[in-house]
Amino acid sequence: MKQSEIKELSAADLQEKLGALQKNYTDLKMAHAITPLENPMQLRTLRRTVAKLATELTKRELQ
Repeated sequence: MKQSEIKELSAADLQEKLGALQKNYTDLKMAHAITPLENPMQLRTLRRTVAKLATELTKRELQ
């Protein structure tokens, strides 16, 4: 998810997406621990997207 797309979302949408992506990340992480993923780069991409969303939420709260 690009930064420009994240900035266009409302705070409620950010919260919703953040929750969904965090759940998806934990599920993928567990699946990877049991049997290696075909594309482990998914974990890094998803982790970074979660961080971008969390950063944008924090930035909006501080304004």
